[in-house]
Amino acid sequence: MDPGTHFAFGTHPQHGFVASFTATMPAHLAHWFLTREQFEPIPDRPGLFRLTEPDRDGPRRTRQAVRDLRVQGYTVSADMGLDPDTPAAAPRPVRRHAVSDRRARTAQAAVMRSPQRRVAPTTTAPAARPIPPKPTYAPTVHLPTGRSR
Repeated sequence: MDPGTHFAFGTHPQHGFVASFTATMPAHLAHWFLTREQFEPIPDRPGLFRLTEPDRDGPRRTRQAVRDLRVQGYTVSADMGLDPDTPAAAPRPVRRHAVSDRRARTAQAAVMRSPQRRVAPTTTAPAARPIPPKPTYAPTVHLPTGRSR
């Protein structure tokens, strides 16, 4: 372990997810940080803390504790599976679902032109609309009389 390490996280066969602090970290401060991260001291093992309720998403909560302490500026050593900076497993291939396949087909059909409404292309330009002739009569002009209704 690096001499500047403040905390160490790992797994223990009896206690589950555990954390400890090194001599570079004051004990009272380490206790305060680890209890805030949901770790409790193990009575018969001084300096060793275990995760409370490890069956309730223990790996994710331990990785979150490692991440939180690193954000605070502390140097943290963690087992490979508990270190959020290293991938826990190789990426799995993505399985396509029937719903996404159906959506893809629907989207593709929406973009395409329907074969049922195929119109033969016109070869001539549409005829221009005829303009009606000007009326021969003069429109009636209503002049204001100055009175209001």
